Amino acid sequence: MGNGFSEQPGFLPSVPFFQSFHMAILGLDSAGKTTTLYRLRFNEFVNTVPTRGFNAEKVKLSLGGHRTAATFHFWDVGGQEKLRPLWKSYTRGADGIVFVVDSVDGERLEEAKTELHRIAKTMENLGVPVLVVANKQDLRNSLTLAEMERGLALKELGPGTPWHLQPACAITGDGLREGMEKIHDMILKRRKAQIN
Repeated sequence: MGNGFSEQPGFLPSVPFFQSFHMAILGLDSAGKTTTLYRLRFNEFVNTVPTRGFNAEKVKLSLGGHRTAATFHFWDVGGQEKLRPLWKSYTRGADGIVFVVDSVDGERLEEAKTELHRIAKTMENLGVPVLVVANKQDLRNSLTLAEMERGLALKELGPGTPWHLQPACAITGDGLREGMEKIHDMILKRRKAQIN
């Protein structure tokens, strides 16, 4: 579970290149980024420690009712303030950004908004689809999706940046598959538009 690549055998030969996606998982520290990554990777809860650098994992997911398989190369980057300037190095050339937000931490919602807008509006990331994972929605005192959408000013990301706000619980995995299907669709739509 460290700072290295791991993959399950036999994935790459059966997956066409165009179904392989470079993804960055970002968000403030303690939002649940690594828990999200390992829930997607192993389909089980993995107890994690704060990420001091990055975690890289290759994850194959069946999407669209198991009709499509896609391989995602995830870069999960630490969210401590001193690490945030490095985020743009991991989003360079990314097909999508997964931005994890702690739905219970209303006090830091403004800080999350600032960081989300900063990374989404950099020149290299303009138009890159963003999946905002509203993590910890299972907790009683979590903000509603409407409160999160307003607090994160998602409509201000601009018309060229497709986004989706997904309620989720990284510990149980609820909502993560649906969120990945949404960002997969947004990425494919963007690729199709770039070809035409």
